[in-house]
Amino acid sequence: MGSSSASDPEGWLIDPDKHWSLRFHRDKKSWSMDPFVFMDKGRAMPDGSAALLKSRQHLHKRDAVEIWRKLRADGWSRVKPQWGLGLDP
Repeated sequence: MGSSSASDPEGWLIDPDKHWSLRFHRDKKSWSMDPFVFMDKGRAMPDGSAALLKSRQHLHKRDAVEIWRKLRADGWSRVKPQWGLGLDP
């Protein structure tokens, strides 16, 4: 499920209703100088077709940490990759 900590958000979360998933992953091009994170929102399709990707945000790491912590406090759970077989969508 990824090796994320609250200070380094990376991995997958799913909402309490198990409808929407969020994928947090590093922007490798920015990480060494000024760390940014992509946050993809989507859901896997029950018939196995391509995932529905609703949005992508490009966030500074500190903002991603804050969002990750708030979501976890609000009942979002860590899950295994929900689409893309763990690869970039």
